[in-house]
Amino acid sequence: MTQTREHVKAHPAVAGFNRWTGPGILEAGTPEDPGTKARTSGEWRRRYQLNLLASDGLVIMASVLLVLFMDGTDTWPAALAVASSWILLLSLFRAHCPRYAGVGATEYKRIIDATAATAGWLAVVDIAFGFQALRDFLVLSLPLGAALLLATRWVWRHRLLTTHAEGQALFNVLVVGQPADIAYVVTQLEKKSGPAYRVVGVVLEHEEGPEVSRPGRGRLPVLRGLSTLEAAIQRYSADAVIVAGQLDAGSSYITQLGWRLERTGTELILASSLTNVAGPRIHVRPFEGLPLMHVETPTFDGGKFAVKRALDVVASGLGLLVLAPVLAAVALLIVLDSPGGPVFRQQRVGRDGRTFTMYKFRTMCTDAERELERLAHLNEGSGPLFKLRHDPRITRVGAWLRKFSLDEFPQLLNVLRGDMSLVGPRPPLPQEVESYDGHEHRRLLTKPGLTGLWQVSGRSDLDWEESVRLDLYYVENWSLTGDLQILWRTVKVVLKPVGAY
Repeated sequence: MTQTREHVKAHPAVAGFNRWTGPGILEAGTPEDPGTKARTSGEWRRRYQLNLLASDGLVIMASVLLVLFMDGTDTWPAALAVASSWILLLSLFRAHCPRYAGVGATEYKRIIDATAATAGWLAVVDIAFGFQALRDFLVLSLPLGAALLLATRWVWRHRLLTTHAEGQALFNVLVVGQPADIAYVVTQLEKKSGPAYRVVGVVLEHEEGPEVSRPGRGRLPVLRGLSTLEAAIQRYSADAVIVAGQLDAGSSYITQLGWRLERTGTELILASSLTNVAGPRIHVRPFEGLPLMHVETPTFDGGKFAVKRALDVVASGLGLLVLAPVLAAVALLIVLDSPGGPVFRQQRVGRDGRTFTMYKFRTMCTDAERELERLAHLNEGSGPLFKLRHDPRITRVGAWLRKFSLDEFPQLLNVLRGDMSLVGPRPPLPQEVESYDGHEHRRLLTKPGLTGLWQVSGRSDLDWEESVRLDLYYVENWSLTGDLQILWRTVKVVLKPVGAY
């Protein structure tokens, strides 16, 4: 322990980080040492898992009892078989694993997969043995129960995220590696830590060399040398160690580190250098002690895109039909508020570099394009984008429309026509595309979207590099499940706008 403290104090990279290196005390006004909460991290995970088990059990029993009361008590053997099979398959599909709680769609997907497997198993039993009593459970209990399971899991997730925001139920982690890799991992965890990882310190692999340019928003302990790692785990009560990128110590060190961490119950997490490749494209295949990581080539056509196009047509058509009165009312407000028509037309670049006319509700004065040159020196945007938080060209109604993204609704017509998709990269301007350099052109491999990762991740508050990264990440890792998630997040962003101006 003393050795760790001396390593931290001795190095100039940690100047200003003495919050973590004092003799057992914290500076006045600083947050509580994460180690005091980390000691109970296993406890909250076990408690959370038990809560999920109890909640799912109650939902399943309620769904089964509903049919039991409808058909009579003579079907109780079938009810017992359905309930036990369902609960067993939820456990086999690891639907209660805290590791997947609060992040992504995996948690929901496992519930759906387990329920589908239950339905398949009961259908086979019914066909093979003629147990007609199972049919009402298949038709009523399973669909109702699946909906309730998803709803209750959403409630638990919301509660967990609220707990995370209060600084509780967090996974405390140490990040180990080279300075550049550490800086990237820490930055990404701080931006969006769905699993609620809290970085409690970083460990540089080498005792000499470059420093971490940005070890975190707050003050973090920076240690040098892998020899300090295990003492740091104990001192900061780390739940996991994240190895960022490749270590010069080689793969044998990773293997030995995993063995040593087994004794402390600390998890080992490897951060892949494939920064823009998502899980669905990665498959690990063990091969006689040599785990091979297969990275699927991204595809931009085929059956999945046919389904995506069908979803676009149905959703945009229904949207235009249902929202017709709202669209008409907004158009009238725009005309009454300022001179000019209600719809703004602009050339944008779509898939494979093809240009199209994009429609939006007009939110600026009619001479906004001519005024752009006069305001260019006030640009607050990054890269080739022009953004001005208090743009004088925006009308009163336009400011309100932008805040709640109502100006984007006419793009449903672009989606219906096939120029755009419901979800995709942000539709770029022709002059923006002209400034693309190298990999940025990959944004044009798919149709631009009415919404996308850019829109639900901060919009105009993001810098140019982050906007490009999000668009490329979507292009490389598109999936139907991901699209549904983005659409759901879009609803939340519209109700609580961030970066919309």
